[in-house]
This record gives sequence, structure tokens and C-alpha cells, in this order.
Amino acid sequence: MRVSIDIPTDVNSYAFSHDIRVRFAETDAMGVAHHSSYIAWLEVARVEFLRSLGTPYPEIRAQGVDLAVLEIFMNYRVSARFDDLVTVHTRVSKLKGATFQMDYLLRVQDQISALGTTVHGVLDPEGRATRIPAWLRELLEGA
Repeated sequence: MRVSIDIPTDVNSYAFSHDIRVRFAETDAMGVAHHSSYIAWLEVARVEFLRSLGTPYPEIRAQGVDLAVLEIFMNYRVSARFDDLVTVHTRVSKLKGATFQMDYLLRVQDQISALGTTVHGVLDPEGRATRIPAWLRELLEGA
């Protein structure tokens, strides 16, 4: 799968959202969130998204599946700053044989701070690519 960069900017296109407060350690000398912090925020939102579906990531791993990040795309629009509340809207946008894509809309108040996409490969316990198991496909499609 190659990343598909058609990320909606309408919050109604997203099934889930999670708030993250920008910590001082995530900012530069001007109080602006460092670009690398956004990647960690995507992970936090993704893990909370799975938890909201009733299957926390540790439970997915206990069933012999890992979800490796294969690709990341970020489009930065308006800087988040120290103590801002960033709402990360999250959705599954594409499922294929052994991969799936998630899209993210990051907002600070009513402004789009960033848009992001991650592509994940499903791995078996030996770290080899494997098709998305039926139970996981149902879980992600239902979101």
C-alpha cells in the first residue's frame, strides 16, 4: 500500500477524537510544538482509538498480531503551542490485504493545526507480514 493523501478536514468524517495538552518538553525555545511531537500525538490517539473500540493494543498483541508503522505523512498548517489543547480526530480510511491506513485531523480550537496519515502493516509473532485477521478487519471496518 502506498499512502493515499486525501485527508478530510471536516470533523464529521472522523469516528473518534482524543485531546492532548501540549507539554513544555514538546516545544522549542519559542514555545512552539516541535514537529516530531505530532508523530507521538498520532500514536497516542491511535492507541486510545483502539481502546475505545473495546480492544486495547496490548490485547491485540496478545492475540499474536502487531501493527507496524510503514509510512507517515504530516502536513503542518498552524503551530500548536505550549499548553494548547490539541484535539486529534482519528479514522480508519483504507483496509487492504496486510495493511491499513489511518487519517488524522489535528485541531487547536477552531483551526486546523495539522493533517496526518499513517499506514500500518500487520505482522505475525515472527515479525512477518500477514493478512489482517478477520476479527481485526471487522473491528476496524466497524469504526
